[in-house]
Amino acid sequence: MSHESVDFVDFVIVGGGIAGLRAAIGLSAAGRVLILTKADPSESNTGYAQGGIAAAIGDDDSPALHAADTIRAGDGLCDEDAVRVLVEEGPRGVRELVEWGTRFDLDPDGRPALGREAAHSVRRVLHAGDATGREIGRALWERVRTLASVETIDHALVTELLVSGARVSGVAFFDRSGARREVRTSATLLATGGAGQVFAETTNPSVATGDGVALAYDAGARVADLEFVQFHPTALKLEGVPRFLISEALRGEGARLVNARGEPFMTRYHHDGDLAPRDVVARSIVRESDRTGGPVYLTLAHLDAAYVRRRFPTIDEMCRSVGLDLAEDLIPVGPAAHYIMGGVDTDEWGRTSLAGLYAAGEVACTGVHGANRLASNSLLEGLVFGARAAQAMRQPPVAAALQKDRVMADGFPSSIPSAVSPQPLAMTEIQRVMWRLAGLFRDRDGLQRAVSALEAARSAAPAPSTVEGWRDRNLLTVARLIARAALRREESRGGHFRQDFPMRDDLRWMRHIVDVRERPADTKDTKVTKDTEESR
Repeated sequence: MSHESVDFVDFVIVGGGIAGLRAAIGLSAAGRVLILTKADPSESNTGYAQGGIAAAIGDDDSPALHAADTIRAGDGLCDEDAVRVLVEEGPRGVRELVEWGTRFDLDPDGRPALGREAAHSVRRVLHAGDATGREIGRALWERVRTLASVETIDHALVTELLVSGARVSGVAFFDRSGARREVRTSATLLATGGAGQVFAETTNPSVATGDGVALAYDAGARVADLEFVQFHPTALKLEGVPRFLISEALRGEGARLVNARGEPFMTRYHHDGDLAPRDVVARSIVRESDRTGGPVYLTLAHLDAAYVRRRFPTIDEMCRSVGLDLAEDLIPVGPAAHYIMGGVDTDEWGRTSLAGLYAAGEVACTGVHGANRLASNSLLEGLVFGARAAQAMRQPPVAAALQKDRVMADGFPSSIPSAVSPQPLAMTEIQRVMWRLAGLFRDRDGLQRAVSALEAARSAAPAPSTVEGWRDRNLLTVARLIARAALRREESRGGHFRQDFPMRDDLRWMRHIVDVRERPADTKDTKVTKDTEESR
């Protein structure tokens, strides 16, 4: 397939992480598949996933136990049917990865070595050193490259979903040379990953700018649960050094969080100590730093140094590059935006509210994570739901039945009048607003100021004409959706913490906030007319 002559393929996949690659493998026998990646094929959140992939394959484990841990971490908002799919189909997906050449670490008896992470009741995390995502990505890319029906175009910036009526019929994108191109297809899969770059502090790579959520929302698809942002508690925190993920797997192997006086402190905040849920640990680190007036550190000095360096070679190398010894030194850490639990609203087959449009992986919201993702379930989600989306895409395109239990939200205007004069916001300004006003600790005043600033920026934003312009537009779209949803949810649950509503409120908020940008039923262009917010 010549890059210059692409005008129709059977399937388009936007994104080259675990969900997109697994879908491409599943679609390869059904027609021509085009993968569009924003940067180099290996640059995705999958490649940055250190800890591992969770699956119930241990002798002391079961899908039911894995489901119970997932639901407990999700803080009352998990879709239990989606969780059941995840945990029951996960072991088979992991076995496929092994068959396709993924080199997981092994025990002396030759079985996969299983690690433990926060909120897991048993060891169930398969890993490849501390670069599991990169190893899985390598194995999947090697398999995809052997498939004659699959073509990849890298450095392709998708800017628009082509919509006819209520059906997505293709995508428009700019190629490496800057030329605008269109490709028509029977089914489009969004597998674009997360949106960590919405925040000033993040573990995500630079490509994680929420493109898939913005594309789907602008096309009129439903998005859900975007107020639930997971802030990883332990990113390397050194002045002038990019935030680097210090995997939760270290604490699973015995690493401890200590304050500036060298005192362990996590049991002060939660009975599970260092292995408490991520949202609890992240807030506890900030509170301990405020209480003591000093930094917080991760220490592994009490563990065997040779084992630490052997088990975590990537993190060890990163620490050495900034003058720290992972096995001996105190490692300064702090929270950073890591994962978006919400996304494009889908059913258990990746189908969205628009026929012909599918989503899988972090960009999707199946409800499997609820309000807070269980550690190492993200790679598993991409694997399982990427495969299921491929099955659905091979069938005649239909929209998911997502309307059955929604209740229109009341008391929240579709657009908040802004007290701020309309003016564009650059990427760094959006990130600062979100980190300061819609980050780890939230309240009504801060969220209203964030929404006001983002609404003003939206009304003043020029039509994008450059790669940077499209990036900033997508960031602004997703930031506004996150802040609006966080303002609406007047409780604290999982990754969403309101200082003015610090308790979980099941009576009013055991439901999901959904945003949809509606399009006229009789138009065939992609112009949209209004925003509505609802709950389901």
